[in-house]
Order: sequence, then structure tokens, then C-alpha cells
Amino acid sequence: MLKKLRVDIENQQRTVKIPTGLRMLIRRCCHAVLELENFDGNAQVDVTLVDNDRIHQVNMEQRGIDAPTDVLSFPLGENGEYDVHPETEEVMLGNIVLSLEQAEKQAADYGHSFNREVGYLTVHSMLHLLGYDHVQGGLEAVRMREKEETVMKQVGLPRGSSYVLEDS
Repeated sequence: MLKKLRVDIENQQRTVKIPTGLRMLIRRCCHAVLELENFDGNAQVDVTLVDNDRIHQVNMEQRGIDAPTDVLSFPLGENGEYDVHPETEEVMLGNIVLSLEQAEKQAADYGHSFNREVGYLTVHSMLHLLGYDHVQGGLEAVRMREKEETVMKQVGLPRGSSYVLEDS
């Protein structure tokens, strides 16, 4: 059972104003994925919010792809084996780099809320950190998509939703 999840979020962009509640939504999405996967123990995830120029640069440096993208996942584990922080005993799952500029564009393109897009990209990336992959297509891609939608419903952002987080 998931005991504690630390999600460190760093904003390295100034292009998109971060709406109230977005950081909490990112944390809820990360938590929901780990709950769905019956993750056991303490965990840590780092999320970096960037603009299209920065994610383009990272995509080129890390993957050799000369284009911006919406989100990149950098898992720190393989085959369910992860490094554990010696002091906190947190399993270090990896890093998520998310372009808020691209998320804003895609939300408009797909006709749903910015929060839903950021939530979806966070869930998608978390599944990559846990070893899921859709690149080859087939059954694995279908399983990943089903898990994404399950988590999105769980956090109140089902497909076709125009959900807006209220300040609490």
C-alpha cells in the first residue's frame, strides 16, 4: 500500500500562468496512478513545468527529436526495480518534464479544459515511469489507455469533461 508520495514540482517557464489548484491536481494524478497500481511504500516524483522551447531542447538532447512535445518521462527504474533514497527511504520513480505551453494548445485543439490536459499528461507520464509503453501499439497501448481513463475518472476529469478546479 502506498504510504507517502512526495511530488516536487518546479516551474521553469513564464509563458503560461499556472492556475490555482494545478499543482494539487498534478499531485492527485500522481497519487491516483500509484494507488491504481497498488504501489507499496514511499515514493518520490519530480515534475518540471517548462515551455515549448525548453521541452524542444530536452527532446533533442535526450531523444534526438528536433521538435517540441507535450511531456517527457525519465524513469529511474527498470523492470520494477528502483533506487531508494537512503535518508527518506522513498522509491525514486523518475522525472516528468511537462510543457504547459503545449498542454494549453492541445486543450484548445481537443476542446477540453487545460486542467484535464495537464492531468492526462501527468497520468500518462506516471504510467511511463512505472514501465508502461504505448510506442509499439497493440495490447500494451490499449492497457495503458484504459488505465489512463480509469485514473482520469477517479480524479474527476473523465473524457468529455470540462471540469474546473474550485479553490478550497
